[in-house]
Amino acid sequence: MKARTLRLGMNLWPPFLFAGIRITRIADDFRAVDVELHERFYNRNYVGCHFGGSLFAMTDPFWMMMVMRNLDRSYTVWDRSAAIDFLKPGRGTVTACFRLTLGMLEEIRANTADEGSIFTPRYQIDITDTDGHTVARVSKTLHIRRKPDTRTRIGG
Repeated sequence: MKARTLRLGMNLWPPFLFAGIRITRIADDFRAVDVELHERFYNRNYVGCHFGGSLFAMTDPFWMMMVMRNLDRSYTVWDRSAAIDFLKPGRGTVTACFRLTLGMLEEIRANTADEGSIFTPRYQIDITDTDGHTVARVSKTLHIRRKPDTRTRIGG
């Protein structure tokens, strides 16, 4: 699927659409994704700022998706764990900008070449407001492993 088609489809996906989450960019090489969350009456919490679940949701699938799209089918990639730190109230439009570098991809390949190797990189993403202040920081840990028939045997 092309990046543009995926972006359009995900923007219509009910969990994003009804939370006010909008993907503004997916690069053709799937190494850059920009996501916005617009404040609406239906996505505010009790004290009038962004609902934490919406902040978390706007970051959920992207690290895994970006890594999967930049590795070949010989890899298994899963979300393993995630955490969010709320640093200040999020108001107005907030943004998360994901960037997957060639160095990150080389690190994955180097750490998964041997038989049985499981690599669990931890990636962070800051959610920022229109003034550039960080309102939340999300940490995602992935589970990455070569599929059994593509692993290099150690010592042989």
